[in-house]
Amino acid sequence: MNPTILIVDDDPVVRDLVCDYLQGRGFKVATLENGVALQRRLQTERPALIVLDIMMPELDGISALRALRVAGDDIPVILLTARADPIDRVIGLELGADDYLGKPFEPSELVARIRTVLRRRGSIAPGAPEQRAPYHFGRFEVNFPARELRRDGERITLRSSEFAMLKVFVSHAMTVLTRAQLLEKLHGNSEAHRNRSLDVSIWRLRRLIEVDPSEPRYVQTVWGRGYVFVPDGEIGAAERGLAPPLN
Repeated sequence: MNPTILIVDDDPVVRDLVCDYLQGRGFKVATLENGVALQRRLQTERPALIVLDIMMPELDGISALRALRVAGDDIPVILLTARADPIDRVIGLELGADDYLGKPFEPSELVARIRTVLRRRGSIAPGAPEQRAPYHFGRFEVNFPARELRRDGERITLRSSEFAMLKVFVSHAMTVLTRAQLLEKLHGNSEAHRNRSLDVSIWRLRRLIEVDPSEPRYVQTVWGRGYVFVPDGEIGAAERGLAPPLN
């Protein structure tokens, strides 16, 4: 079944161009003109992904995205941003956008990003808020529906990629995950991510949750095997008492 992509943009030229291009590549497409119309549509329809313009009347894209994430709605979102305004990209990623694309853009690049996000998020029912109890470790609490991490009750700002990695780790606590397994769970295809981006992502997550990222207690390295999440932060747990690596 072809996924439905919802294009939300107040520019009819952009809507028509993107709609025609996506339909020509096998996608079902619906279009809306602003964020208010998006809120109404989502009450009755759940597309696979939303392409959301930032600059719109009545309700801009950032406000629409914020409302989605505050409500616990995890539907995939790609933001369309103005190249001259990088702060919108930063805010969008912090609010939980899955990706962004600057205007003007090539439709072929948008298609590539849509496919990447759908592949990465393919195991999640489109748009369904995740009903899952909070997860506690150390001084931290992970709120899955709200996509939030709190330390001693104070919210910590996470990029969408950082939350995704943390979710993978806490879902496989005390189990060694190889680099290939982590990439597969994060991106849907380990072959497409052979660079050192995984190291950067792990380093960023450690900076958020570790007292000393150079001597991690929660996300520990198992030399020659991969990484393991240790909920109680016990030093040396990576060397003993672990579940076998996932197949």
